Amino acid sequence: MTISDVLMVIAVICIWSLLLVNVALIIAGYLYYIKTENENVPEIKGEYPFVTIMVPAHNEGVVISKTVESLLALDYPHDRYEIIVINDNSSDNSAELLGRIQSRQPERNLIIINTDAVTGGKGKSNALNIGFTRSRGELIAIYDADNTPERTALRYLVAEIMNDATLGAVIGKFRTRNRDASLLTRFINIETLSFQWMAQAGRWKLFKLCTIPGTNFIMRRSIVESIGGWDVKAIAEDTEISFRIYMMGYRIKFQPKSVTWEQEPQTVKVWFKQRTRWAKGNIYVIVKNIPLLFDRSAAKIRFDILYYLSIYFLLLISLVTSDLLLVLHAMGYVHTTIAGLSSFLWLLAIILFVVGIFVTLTTEKGEMSLSNLWIILLMYVSYCQLWMVVAAYGLYNYLKDVIFKREAKWYKTERY
Repeated sequence: MTISDVLMVIAVICIWSLLLVNVALIIAGYLYYIKTENENVPEIKGEYPFVTIMVPAHNEGVVISKTVESLLALDYPHDRYEIIVINDNSSDNSAELLGRIQSRQPERNLIIINTDAVTGGKGKSNALNIGFTRSRGELIAIYDADNTPERTALRYLVAEIMNDATLGAVIGKFRTRNRDASLLTRFINIETLSFQWMAQAGRWKLFKLCTIPGTNFIMRRSIVESIGGWDVKAIAEDTEISFRIYMMGYRIKFQPKSVTWEQEPQTVKVWFKQRTRWAKGNIYVIVKNIPLLFDRSAAKIRFDILYYLSIYFLLLISLVTSDLLLVLHAMGYVHTTIAGLSSFLWLLAIILFVVGIFVTLTTEKGEMSLSNLWIILLMYVSYCQLWMVVAAYGLYNYLKDVIFKREAKWYKTERY
């Protein structure tokens, strides 16, 4: 075998290993979906616990009013929850809009914290730490500033965590509010259903673990106090705090009936900026937690560490290597005897990709359509390929932050 053959075989093995892992997660997630469809959400026994909902916001004037109004309309007893909006060093009209809502409903527990460049402006984690100092709830819920949760969302999260002492947090599902705005938002909608909530369902079914998604989740106040709040260096504060919850011996459960709707990027430029931030944040968490691979007390979460390592490093390198070798082979610069086999496996991978996602879409009302088949195929050859660029650029930015010791800051996602 030539060196090209060896490299190709290694790349193919790595890609297919991860592909089969994701197939297993989809199958397990689908089984969990069937189970939860036929089950009722637990009832809250006794007095409802007091909950603090925190909304970190930076220049969110376009969406913040709708978000706060939806939180005020939750079907949770109004005297048993408070809403804290951390309007963090905003330069738009957010403070004015929030003030109007507050004045219209003075009887409600709505707290507005307006920070400046001295106290705030240092990222979502810092804003959450500021909000937490004012909180009173025994449970802490987080919603992003562009979210409109369904009326039952909070109650379902609370019911789950109050009925199981082994749970440190419970996460819900988030859906794409503007899915029909562009082809990109249709891609994001499919990605959200397939790689976000179905993968989360699969991981809960197989390992009784999930990763906090950053919005529409609830956690115990005692956990936040024990870990000293959010890591201000972490851009992906959701993934980072998930690992710390794991290490405390708690589990994180996924409750798909708790739903929030969020606005997604409508242009490639905004999407690319958002996703590279996510990639950079997750790489920070991976590097920070690599030592746990050798910690016996972290045995239960090694899958997550290895999974993230594989996605952001092994898969990226394997995809780039295999694609490059196939292109160079077609151009006659290198010769590989397994190019035909690689092409066949590539085609088979596409089929598995399409079938897996289509099965996922059958679990959502309004998503089951044959027209989605061409969207999925187009997504594979465009959207999914852009992921490699996102992961590589995220790694590049992470290394720049490490070298130049840059502080975390708000990375604003444009709203519409």
